[in-house]
Amino acid sequence: MILKEKRKRFCPYCNKHTLHKVSQVKSGGKRGSLKRGSLGRAKKRGLARGKGNLGRYGSKPAVGKFKRTIKSSKKISLLFTCTVCLKKHVGGISKRVKRLEIK
Repeated sequence: MILKEKRKRFCPYCNKHTLHKVSQVKSGGKRGSLKRGSLGRAKKRGLARGKGNLGRYGSKPAVGKFKRTIKSSKKISLLFTCTVCLKKHVGGISKRVKRLEIK
């Protein structure tokens, strides 16, 4: 998908339509130490420790393992920077996109 480098959008801070600079947000990231699913919390529960591959804390049953299919594309998040107030806000495209090009 090809997007223009600047587009006119509503800025919630200026409370009007202004020109915005478009950039892509990097997806993913590490789990935070204060989150419920954090690695430190798992270690306190006696999980995620030991030798060898305990991928997500050990083996799972093979039932339905081969039925699942992997999606080949991701929904992308875009970062819009207002050219007037220079505030940033995240929006997204509701479509799935394999490759994004900003021109």
